[in-house]
Amino acid sequence: MASTQLKNQHLMWRAGFGPAANQVEQLKSVTPTQLYKALQLASSKKPAYIDVANDYLKGLFMGAGEIGRQERKKDLDTTDRKKIREQNRDDLKSLNLYWLNEMVQSEAQLREKMAFFWHGHFASRNINIFFQQQLLDIIRQNALGNFRTLLLEVSKSGAMLNFLNAQQNKKDHPNENFAREVMELFTMGRGHYTEQDVKEAARAFTGWGATAKGEFVFRKFQHDSGSKSIFGKTGNFEGEDVLDLLLDQKQTAIFITEKIYRFFVNDIIDKEKTEWLANRFYTNDYEIGKLLQDIFTSEWFYDEKNIGARIKSPIELLAGIQRILPMQLENEDSLLVLQRLLGQLLFYPPNVAGWPGGKTWIDSSTLMLRLRIPQLINDRDDLNVTPKMDDDQMMGKEDPVPGKNVQMKMSKGNKPIYAAIEWEAYLKNFESIPRENLMQNIAATLLQSKMQVPADLIKMYTDTTSREHFIKTATLQLMSIPEYQMC
Repeated sequence: MASTQLKNQHLMWRAGFGPAANQVEQLKSVTPTQLYKALQLASSKKPAYIDVANDYLKGLFMGAGEIGRQERKKDLDTTDRKKIREQNRDDLKSLNLYWLNEMVQSEAQLREKMAFFWHGHFASRNINIFFQQQLLDIIRQNALGNFRTLLLEVSKSGAMLNFLNAQQNKKDHPNENFAREVMELFTMGRGHYTEQDVKEAARAFTGWGATAKGEFVFRKFQHDSGSKSIFGKTGNFEGEDVLDLLLDQKQTAIFITEKIYRFFVNDIIDKEKTEWLANRFYTNDYEIGKLLQDIFTSEWFYDEKNIGARIKSPIELLAGIQRILPMQLENEDSLLVLQRLLGQLLFYPPNVAGWPGGKTWIDSSTLMLRLRIPQLINDRDDLNVTPKMDDDQMMGKEDPVPGKNVQMKMSKGNKPIYAAIEWEAYLKNFESIPRENLMQNIAATLLQSKMQVPADLIKMYTDTTSREHFIKTATLQLMSIPEYQMC
């Protein structure tokens, strides 16, 4: 049976981004129920809007009209448009780092973790800082609220409408992209609707659009107000009606519940449990907080088969390291490069389906890089990689010789990462532990699964000149083994 400490660490990894250095001792004494209540309380306040947009862009888009006039294209030359794109990219970098820091530092771990889930569920890729800031605010504000409200606000966001070609969806010339993805990816899942449902729903969404700043616009004269038949019901449906029809389908509750289960509990679905959860979710009118409470306060959530069973996503890995080892980074941009190399760059999902997760996080190159990260943080080690070609993720700078190894210059002196680790809070957790029990206690703090690497082998690579040096080096060595990749 799992110890209280292991159960609480399990909860912190799933309902947050792992334990913080100053929480370790507390996790040995409080019950998981008490800890979850504390997480709920800490996440109960509304988050502040994150605004990193440059004043130049704010001035340019002030009072801009609907999409089509958003960059006043006729008045902008090639140089202006390039400057706008570059500034948007720079601002998206700032937004990425700001939110990642929230994941690390915020006490509202439950809210930020749930917002991170919705970030992948409502995946949208736009080089528009206003769209991305607005969508991030929507998912953070509604992360623990009502899925009905969240779905409506996301569907009306500039980010999603632009990404799914809603501006091209007009009366007599409907574009089905938005309607299809709302059904397939956001609500019911593939195979639970017909092509006719998609075509009719697309007609209902005609006229939906947004300004360059993301404000929703309904173009009445581009809307098809005729009768439509969707899911066996007929009426002069509009977009909002389609979303209500989707939520009326119990399959939506099942689809969302199963996806949340895979993300927070286990990649392997337990049909009996997800059916029970989905029924509750549907009966509670899609209250997200109640669904999470049903999961995190259940006994089965803490079953040994669910602990240490998930591969940490790149963001979870990077945030978790910084939580347990507080640090000041010499060059924060290194985090952006690591995200891209590991396959999960915030605000740049691979497609509208988001990141597949699970075992796809690991291949021969990403595993080796993952295992090196603790040493890269502590040392000034070079990093030679073959980055995947993606101009947006390369921030507009393509590889000079595609297919060949390039050296990522992530900080001064061509050193990828250097962090000043603030060890004090972490070291305090082991002050009363006898020297002979240190390795066992450090492993219990860092790992969610049983250590397969022999402890004697780890000790061979530790510094035994002092107690403090031993704890530091043992910690970095344990964070460099495959077991640390699991949560």
